[in-house]
Amino acid sequence: MARSSQPGASLPTGQPGRSLDDVRGRMLAVVAVSTALLVAGCSDDGADTPVARPTASTSSEPAPGPSASTTPRPPLGTVPPPWLGKRVLPTTAEGYGEQRPTPPALRNRRFTLPDTLPMLPGTGFKAVVTDPAPTQVIARSTWAPECPVRADQLSWIRLTFRGFDGSRHTGELLVNSAVDDQLVRVFHDLWDADFPMEQLAVTTVAERDAAPTGDGNGTGAFNCRPSTGGSSYSQHAYGLAVDVNPFQNPYLKGDLVLPELATSYLDRGTVRRGMITPDGPVVRSFAAIGWGWGGGWNSLKDYQHFSANNR
Repeated sequence: MARSSQPGASLPTGQPGRSLDDVRGRMLAVVAVSTALLVAGCSDDGADTPVARPTASTSSEPAPGPSASTTPRPPLGTVPPPWLGKRVLPTTAEGYGEQRPTPPALRNRRFTLPDTLPMLPGTGFKAVVTDPAPTQVIARSTWAPECPVRADQLSWIRLTFRGFDGSRHTGELLVNSAVDDQLVRVFHDLWDADFPMEQLAVTTVAERDAAPTGDGNGTGAFNCRPSTGGSSYSQHAYGLAVDVNPFQNPYLKGDLVLPELATSYLDRGTVRRGMITPDGPVVRSFAAIGWGWGGGWNSLKDYQHFSANNR
């Protein structure tokens, strides 16, 4: 504030050398400083006073990013749910899991699980057959001395396949050595037909004997076990059968559905990716090597199953 001056005013007693204008000016300055301190939120006695806060329009802090709730979620069925393979079903008297409706995340199942083997070189279809299968591969399979095929009668096939993500993947099969070249031709045909699969892997003892979760979907061949619902060895125990995308192509006999959560895929008229159809490339490719399809059986339907003797 500008100071005013009044000529001719007398000097106050005890204040030599200062005019009234000087005194008034100092008093006004004190008032101005006190007012500024109050606005700034400070008082003479140190008591708290309101402090001015910057508004949103004047803040220099960056605006927060989008919250997790606004991040788009991937479509159902395109990524594995976190509970996949972990939720054990109650077991029935027959030893199977309790039948349940298909969860929404699996009603149009179209994800691919991570590969368990290094990628084979190249960009197209490739298969590498090792006959007989290496000891370490037999050791992690379901083979045991009592199985109806010797370990040296099994071949290990590493091969590429199309995933549901459209990418090139590498998987493995353990099969009877008598049919390894034929099965390579079949899977080459499926590659050319762009038929997707979720995972190709060798079945382990832990997987075979695990409590049922009803959501497995591995394409595989050798599995030393009895036939479903029977006591004699399955054709899988000889390495002479292949199951393709079991979830999209379940087993049905009476009220029994396997996998137990695959009930929505009993609707064979609503064709989704990974399903096997009577006139599609999977049936056609296996038929070319003389293998039959369980989806054409009368007493039951095993839509995933192909075997050398059609059993």
